[in-house]
Order: sequence, then C-alpha cells, then structure tokens
Amino acid sequence: MRVATDIGGTFTDLVYVDENGHIGIEKTNTTPPNFEKGVLDVIKKAQVDTKKLSMFIHGTTVIINALTERKGAKTGLITTKGFRDILEIARGNRPDLFNIRYKKPTPFVERYLRIEVDERLNYKGEVLSPLERRDVEACVEHFKKEGVEAIAVSYLHSYVNPSHEQKTVEIIKELWPEVHVTASSDITKEWREYERTNTAVLNAYVQPIATKYIDKLDNQLRESIEIDQSYIMQSNGGTTKFENAKAAPINMVESGPVAGIFGAAVLGELIGEKNIIAFDIGGTTAKCSLIENGEVKVSTDYYIEKDNRNAGYPIKAPVVDIVEIGNGGGSIAWIDNAGSLKVGPHSAGARPGPVAYGLGGTEPTTTDANLLTGRLSPKNFDYDVNMNNIKEAIQNKIGNPFGISAEEAALGIIRIANSNMLNALKLISIRKGHNPQDFTLLAFGGGGSMHAPALALELGVRKVVVPIASPVFSAWGMLMTDLRHDYIQTYIKRLNDLSLIEMDAKWEVIENSALNHYKDEGMAAENVEFHRFADMRYLGQEHTVKVPVPNGKWSETDKHTIIQNFHTLHEKNYTFKLEDSPTEIVNVHVTAYGKVPKPTIGKITRTGTVADSKKENRDIYYEQKGWVNTPVYDREKLPSNEVIHGPAVVEEKAAVTVIYENQQLYLDEYGNIIIEMEGK
Repeated sequence: MRVATDIGGTFTDLVYVDENGHIGIEKTNTTPPNFEKGVLDVIKKAQVDTKKLSMFIHGTTVIINALTERKGAKTGLITTKGFRDILEIARGNRPDLFNIRYKKPTPFVERYLRIEVDERLNYKGEVLSPLERRDVEACVEHFKKEGVEAIAVSYLHSYVNPSHEQKTVEIIKELWPEVHVTASSDITKEWREYERTNTAVLNAYVQPIATKYIDKLDNQLRESIEIDQSYIMQSNGGTTKFENAKAAPINMVESGPVAGIFGAAVLGELIGEKNIIAFDIGGTTAKCSLIENGEVKVSTDYYIEKDNRNAGYPIKAPVVDIVEIGNGGGSIAWIDNAGSLKVGPHSAGARPGPVAYGLGGTEPTTTDANLLTGRLSPKNFDYDVNMNNIKEAIQNKIGNPFGISAEEAALGIIRIANSNMLNALKLISIRKGHNPQDFTLLAFGGGGSMHAPALALELGVRKVVVPIASPVFSAWGMLMTDLRHDYIQTYIKRLNDLSLIEMDAKWEVIENSALNHYKDEGMAAENVEFHRFADMRYLGQEHTVKVPVPNGKWSETDKHTIIQNFHTLHEKNYTFKLEDSPTEIVNVHVTAYGKVPKPTIGKITRTGTVADSKKENRDIYYEQKGWVNTPVYDREKLPSNEVIHGPAVVEEKAAVTVIYENQQLYLDEYGNIIIEMEGK
C-alpha cells in the first residue's frame, strides 16, 4: 500500500492506494505547531493498514510558513570581502515606481551577522586571493558569541569554482559540528550574486526547523508504522529522500501545492487533455498553474512575498510556475477603511476556523457564505453547524454596513472571492498571451469544484474537470511522481561558435554526477531518465528562454535546430524574434528522473440511473435568480456518462460541485466529473 499526505494551512489530506488499485481518501485538521500530529491523525482516521505500507510520500507547508512567519533560526552569513551588503542592496527594480514610501525587503540576516573574508575568485573560477583559515575561525568565534544557529556561505563566482566554499564548510564543521551550514554552491550553481546569496541564506534560515520536523516525523512514523520507502515532495514536482530534504529544505518551499499541478498533468495525459489550467482552492489559499502541451513549467526565478508593492525575496531553486493568492474556504470577509468589501488574504485557519465550526470563530468566511446560500449543507460537516450564528455574523459584519440582507451579503462575499480567483487565473493565462478557451480548467482542493464552474463562465472556458479524489488531489498527485533532481549550471557560450565536443563533455559531467547521486539513493542507473534544457538569449539580452534540447551527442544539425527552436520560443514569449542576431547559452539544465512504479488508474463502470444518485432538493441562492430549488446528487452513486443539466449540485466527501444554467455534467470512464457548456 502507498500513502501520500499533504499538510495545508487548514487541513491535512491523505490518499492511499492498495495493491488492488483501490483509492481511499481522508482529511483532518492541521495541527500547528506539531504538524506531524496531523499526519498521524489522518493516517489513523483513514484506518490505513500500517503493516502493508510500502511507500510514504509527504508534502508540507512547514518551510513556507517558517519563512513568511519569520520563525526560522538565527542565521549568520560569510561572504567575500566587499559583498557584505549584497542582501541590503538587492536589485534596483522597484515594483511600485511611484511609491515614495517604498522600502526594500529587510534582509533575513542582520548586518552585524554578515561577515566578510579576504578571498576572491575571478569570473573563470581562478583564484585571485586564497582563503585564509584564520578568517573562518574568526567568523565562527563571532557567531558562537552571538548565539547563531545556522550559517550561510556565499562567495563571489563560487558557481564556477566551489572550492573556497567547500573548504569553509569543512573548517566550520571541524570547529563547530553541531551548527547547520549551507554553501551556496550546494544549493545552486547559477550566477546572479544577490539571488544566489539570498537562496543560501533562506536555506540556512529554515534548515534547523526542517531537520527537527523531518526527524520528528520520521521517528514517530517508524514507532507505529513499517515503511519501506519514505519521500518528501519538492517544489520542482518530484520527490526526494528525507535525508536530502534536510540538506536542502529550500527545495520544499512549495512542497504541497506543486503536487496537485503535477497530478493535473498526469491526469490530463490520461484523459487526452494536454492544455490545462490547474486550479487548487484549499482552506487558506487558491493556487493555479498553466500546463501547455502536457508540460509543467519549472523556473528558478521564484520569489516569496512578491506583489505589486513589494519586491519580495528571490529563491534560485527549481519551482513549478505557480500563482498563489490568499483566498480559500477560510478566508475572512471584511470591510476596508474606504468601505469596500474584501475577502482574504487573512484566514480563520483550522482554529478557530469559520463561524460554522463553532470553535470560537466570529468573522464570516467564504465557507460561511457558501453555507448560507445553500451551496454547502450543514449535514456534511463534522461539526454541529448553527446556521443562526452564521447568518447573524454575516448580517452584522457585512450586511448591515451595506444595508442588505444576510443572503445578499453572503452572495457578495462569494462574488468577491471569485473575482480574486479570476484575477489569478488571468495572470497565468491571458496576461501571458494564452487564450483560456484553448484550455481545460482542472479544479481540485476542497473549494475548487464549488467555484470553478462560475469562473469558467467568466473566462469562457468550455470544459471543467473535477478529478477523482478532488478534495485531496495534491496528495493524489504525489502518488504519481518520480524522484527528481534538477542540475542547473551557468555556462555562458555563444551557440554559433560552440564546440560540440566541449558541449557533449559538459552534459556528460552533469549526468554522471546525477547518476552518482541516485546511486547513493539506491536507484539503479537504468531507472534514471534525463531531460535536457538550455537557457538561451540573444547576445546582449538580460533574460533567457528555456529551450528543450536533445539527449546524447549533438550534431551540427542539432545545433541548427536548437537555434531555430529558440527563435520560435522567443517570439512566443516576447512577440518578436531576431533571426540574424547571435545566440548564446547562459545555463545548462538537466532534469534527472528516478523512475518509481506508480499505481494503475483503473476505469470504472457505474450502472443505474441519475434518479438513483439523487439525495434531495435544496434551495440555493443564485445571482440574479434568488432562491432556486436545486437537485442535489451523490457523486459516489452517479452513473457513468449520464448527463445532468444545471442548475445542480453534486456532493462528495469534503467537496461540492455547483453548476449553473447552460452547464451540464457527467461522470467519465475514470470517475472524473466533466462539466461542459451546453451546446458547445
């Protein structure tokens, strides 16, 4: 049996698949700060046979929470002389040009904990000034005195030659074995000094808390469960062993959300949908990502806390391209100083949670609004839901200030939440030059199926898919992943003048390093699959385009094809191409997959009639329609390929699908709900 668990801001999800291909799901409340308790709780609640557990995969928000809540370790930085203030200088790009009160992001390491040493390499990696041991000893002495728990080491041009960083780490571990140390060259071998230094600092900052969490989870699992293989989900859409995760925890910054994106690509391939907008609504946030031609887009240009007013903090680690906003089931509705209704980004979380939970929450949330408008039923909650309390909270906090009824206020909350989500969907589609009508919206998470049909009408999307295990689909996606490591190295060469022998040798070195890495993890070479990319640009440009390139030894024909593919992709990304301009490679990128067996997704056949699956009729408050008596169906009893016309509601464990007039749905051969526009 294989089990995947995903810790979210509100719920901890579980999906298991047994040797017969049977899939089971469960949800329980997330348990901060002891997140591992939620994992054990959901395993127990799902009644998993722990004696038959062959594989355990885990996704967590521990890293992103530690960063956003500033709950990491006291961190010191050792850097090259003259670069002490690189975190403070950062970049000159200001996201809000006309804001005279704009402030740069505050570094995670205060200045008195940033120390320079007199070493220097040139851009070729040649030594200009050697590293002196006494300088490192002085740094360690200072950090000990200041109570530092973690140290980041980032030297100029160490992406070309990491020897000084490696020697520094050796000295630190010799003098102070218990301290956590991160060398920037162990995390990324890409250039850009500020981004690389910040990534090393953030890795060091979360390393103690990540190590403690992973060890605690591992120990508690082993006390009660026999597990052959344990993995943690990474931000690049692949998994890694627990030990590797402790060394580079920054690679888990989006550990949970990306699994759902990858799962969407796997399911899309299965059902013949290559172009997908993956849309995940949980209790705290909504996430979306665009999958084009079956490809999940991965980038190292990732930021936390970046928006139209804040520059954020760069992380030079491979992360699935994802847009995330603070809107989910637990998002709080409130009125700002200008008298406008807002929803999110603050969430009621698992405790006290929405008013509906009866755990002390007093602020109305999206979940409360969906209950009051009939989209959710009190009968499907684990709590005794007091509808009078919900109505009173929405009326007092939102309805009265606007002079409207509680029902109208609840519908307003839903509309604002939908508007926020619509903006996120536009960010990854329309604003990147894609027509949403060319894509299928695949909606999951506890709230995905409830909001997606309304958003599809707004965007003009013709088809919505609500997948199997939709409330816990991110955990389902983990069961479909392989081990994955990305090896990215800055390697600036003009492609037109490139020596093929030199290029082939470069690929070979990287791929041999990957094979050795997998060998240490117990993965046979025949199960490792390589995908190559080159980050390319026109000579004199700043930014690059990622171009897939062939495996094996290159020929002159291959080189010509790569250049033509770059022109095409550049035009697609930037609307123009310069075919007469020289091109150059900036980074070489190898993605190495360690292939693991995956569960088989079986087809299902359900007989019976739609009438057999009907649970009840319920009044639902629709925009411009008012209260409409609406049929409610049980997803577990829906017959295959039988069409239901909207308006209608389909309920399942922990999720609800709401469709509108001019929409219809049916269950496909794999058990997915397919929603289409009538007449299209």
